[in-house]
Amino acid sequence: MFIDSFIGFLRVERNYSEHTLRAYARDLRAFRDYLACVDGSLSFFDADVDLMRGWVALLMDGGAAPASVSRKMSALRAFYDFLRSEGHVSSNPALLLQGPKKRKRLPSFVKEEDMDCLIDEVSFGSGYEACRDRMIIVCFYSTGIRLSELIGLDVCDVDMHQSVIKVLGKRNKERFVPFGKEMRQELEVYLEQRATVQSACEALFLSRGGGRISRSAVYRLVREKLSGVTSVKKKSPHVLRHSFATAMLNNSAELLAVKELLGHERLATTEVYTHLTFEELKQFYNKAHPRACSD
Repeated sequence: MFIDSFIGFLRVERNYSEHTLRAYARDLRAFRDYLACVDGSLSFFDADVDLMRGWVALLMDGGAAPASVSRKMSALRAFYDFLRSEGHVSSNPALLLQGPKKRKRLPSFVKEEDMDCLIDEVSFGSGYEACRDRMIIVCFYSTGIRLSELIGLDVCDVDMHQSVIKVLGKRNKERFVPFGKEMRQELEVYLEQRATVQSACEALFLSRGGGRISRSAVYRLVREKLSGVTSVKKKSPHVLRHSFATAMLNNSAELLAVKELLGHERLATTEVYTHLTFEELKQFYNKAHPRACSD
């Protein structure tokens, strides 16, 4: 009951994404099960920081990734804040938890020459679905938008005159993302193809049945197309978002501009791409300089 109330609060009052809501609900049910295993009489109201530390230790011993454990701790903190605000507990014991140290990982990205190969040389075929698939790849790489943002696009969100698209980002925040001449030309061809599809759906990208295209369909498309041009381990829509940001910074874009284009709330989130481009520069140096010392 309390978990459902909390998830409803986050959905209505905080505009959390459905993905985050599902993860938080799973985390809290797992913590509830842990309490029951320790002592069948324990409830959320009986949990103290020592019990929470025991759960975190159990997770770490079981091989859970630091990022996953940190998210579960965030779920606990938010949940007990909610319980305190509702008058069910007097304090938030989760605030005393210390999270595991997370190893910083640089995001995967596809090199510019590989993306050029995919867009300029790879044949997508003919017909509406082939044109749509190509447009999806071009849209991801040209704008850096998220998967959820792309799926949520409607035809009316595309302003061909101003060369911008309106996207609905995290926390239902709208932003306008510009696109260039090449994507405009691609859109003109795509919209002509889309007009031949019998559908009352307003979505920009349609499924085979005429509805809004699904997350899984876009994932499969991106994985298939990237597999033909790159050996990067991860082949997802988010990798194309990383590729967009990296290409922008490698070609002298201002960090603040990239932050706004990506819809990041904090500059620190965008700064990871400066480390990425610096690592790439180091690789070029170590390969090219005659007296460079390789690691």
